[in-house]
Amino acid sequence: MTRIAFLGLGKMGAPMAARLLSAGHELTAWNRSPEKADPLIEQGATAASSPADALTNADIVITMLATPEALTEVLFGRDGAADAMRSGQTLIEMSTVGSATIRELTSKLPAGVTLVDAPVLGSVPAATDGTLLVFVGADESVFARVRPILETLGRVRRVGGPGAGAAIKLVVNLTLGSAMTTVGEALALARAFGLDRTVVLDVLEESPVGNTVRGKRQRIESGHYPANFTQALAEKDLRLIEEAAREHDLTLRVARAAHEWFAAGAPQAPDLDYSAVIATMLGEQPLP
Repeated sequence: MTRIAFLGLGKMGAPMAARLLSAGHELTAWNRSPEKADPLIEQGATAASSPADALTNADIVITMLATPEALTEVLFGRDGAADAMRSGQTLIEMSTVGSATIRELTSKLPAGVTLVDAPVLGSVPAATDGTLLVFVGADESVFARVRPILETLGRVRRVGGPGAGAAIKLVVNLTLGSAMTTVGEALALARAFGLDRTVVLDVLEESPVGNTVRGKRQRIESGHYPANFTQALAEKDLRLIEEAAREHDLTLRVARAAHEWFAAGAPQAPDLDYSAVIATMLGEQPLP
């Protein structure tokens, strides 16, 4: 049994924390909206009054937060977790925040605290079922130590040293965002040709974007886009990708185009599924 402090109980964090608790770990949970911890408390978790309070007895600290800004506030803001960190603790950062943020955290954390970046691929059903894909950036000895905990959440792969997990998550999410906007533009072109949308979707299911279409077809056809992964988060990730491109003096035209579409769609429907960008591209109003 490991003593874990889990910070961030949103759509992904709550089911991930529940799995760790069910696996027998001693869990202390914190969320900005305290009521989100209630289901975990009923299952035996302890609620913390602040991020710092959550770390009192923790060996491992896990963060799962929406944005780099939220992560920075939870760690270094008032009653932040960093105030209570001590040498020998391990921070496993599982949000999608980009490698620049991971570098910044590494420079700011107290001496003796080990940082592991371990963002996940998968949405709410995978978090609930423990079938996430976890990309770990860590030295081999550290990876061996945290792997059993992370395997409670899904398939675990070490992708390199510190920072590599955060970096590869942006690589993956570039393909997600660009694939979705490719489908949207394909449907716009098909409509201009006067093609039947059902026929077009049938054909696209057999194309290189088949998995994308199959996974989102019901939403596209119904016009209802209940969220697994929101437009707001997709826009944030594509913004991080563009920032990384500028940092490395890269021209990523596909990423830029995808980000422009999500930047247009997310303000109108931030909490709908990221596939709702297709509705924006078609001039339709996405519904919950």
